[in-house]
Amino acid sequence: MTEPLQCRDTFSLALGGDRTAFAELVRQHQAMVFSIGFHSLRNSALAEELAQEVFLDLYIHLRELQSAAHVEFWLRKVTGRRCIDYARRRKRQLSVALEEGPELATLPSHRDPFLSETLRKLTASLPERARMVVVLRYQEDLAPAQIAETLNIPLNSVKSCLHRALAMLREKLERTKVEK
Repeated sequence: MTEPLQCRDTFSLALGGDRTAFAELVRQHQAMVFSIGFHSLRNSALAEELAQEVFLDLYIHLRELQSAAHVEFWLRKVTGRRCIDYARRRKRQLSVALEEGPELATLPSHRDPFLSETLRKLTASLPERARMVVVLRYQEDLAPAQIAETLNIPLNSVKSCLHRALAMLREKLERTKVEK
């Protein structure tokens, strides 16, 4: 798979110390990094903080990367690991229940909003690793092999984690239907 010329050029220029090119690299990947962080942590302020740290790490480690495609892989990997670290730290701190927090404003979509909100809440209730695997699989559309590489875990662990997470989601969704 070849990289688009613009991405290669941007990466090469950033590698050479061009700050404008590095800013462009950040712009190209900021939505992905924020999205992974937000869907994992369920907090936009934390997701923004995490994204800043990830891009600072990118700036520090840019010379260790070989290509624009490697940058994207590296960002997903570092973001996933940081999300898990943040989630572990948050468990040790006092927190407000999801139901008590303010509702997030969302853009109108053609999907069933009740189902989307329900699935978002159910996904948020999954354990950190399972939530990260589900986010990377269905939000970022990564294949199980890519998820395994990103999270540095065996492929079969990703598959079984995904299988268990989907089973938990189905069970929780059925319970919510029965309760209504």
